[in-house]
Amino acid sequence: MHPMINTAVKAARRAAAIINRASFDIDRLQVTEKKHNDFVTEVDQAAEQAIIEVLKNAYPDHAILAEESGASANLHDQNENVWIIDPLDGTTNFIHGFPQYCVSIALQHRGQITQAVIYDPTRNDLFTATKGAGAYLNDKRLRVTKRDKIADALIGTGFPYTDMTRLDEYLKMFRIMTEKSAGLRRPGAAALDLAYVAAGRLDGFFEKGLKPWDIAAGSLLITEAGGIVGTFAGESDYMYKGDVIAGTPKVFAQMVALLAPFSK
Repeated sequence: MHPMINTAVKAARRAAAIINRASFDIDRLQVTEKKHNDFVTEVDQAAEQAIIEVLKNAYPDHAILAEESGASANLHDQNENVWIIDPLDGTTNFIHGFPQYCVSIALQHRGQITQAVIYDPTRNDLFTATKGAGAYLNDKRLRVTKRDKIADALIGTGFPYTDMTRLDEYLKMFRIMTEKSAGLRRPGAAALDLAYVAAGRLDGFFEKGLKPWDIAAGSLLITEAGGIVGTFAGESDYMYKGDVIAGTPKVFAQMVALLAPFSK
């Protein structure tokens, strides 16, 4: 395993220990609503600080882009290495005791995601990837499924929850994909949904309005597992546009054909 992956795994497990302890007494958590239906807890913040501490101890010169604390001061100093962190993706699930959430950590080197870790503490599922070296779940090599028809595909998605102006658009997409696919699922943690595409638990995924920390680690897992990630127009600049389609190569192409009219 790459040394940087080992460090990221250490950071993810440190965060997961905080999350797991808190999960036994969720009713005592302090919960703040950042926007409508967008929550943050003291656990998100503590887990993020634990991750940053581990990464900074190992790589003090690297920059940070994290969901709760934002960008580190050196992010725009032509820094070649940026750690992109979501300490608890699926916070709403977590505070309701719904076991679908994860820690997501990725390294962006010179504009490309080169290392990825997604850890699901409820199942002890550790997803890792290094660019050019494959994607793994624990010690098992990952490959996307061989499904080539969207009619046979199980597709993951996420509804907008902070921008209700997008809801009508999403309902149109939801109807199209429900009619065309074998089934649609909305578990509520985009990073974990992307990991599930890499692991073959889903055949495809689409969502609009995501942030880099939702996308970064999962996108590398998928491409290293033989899948494709792109915008709704099928282009490669999804990281900061935030509109993402992912899937097996043929399912991806069919999803783009259906959803391209909803591209920005």
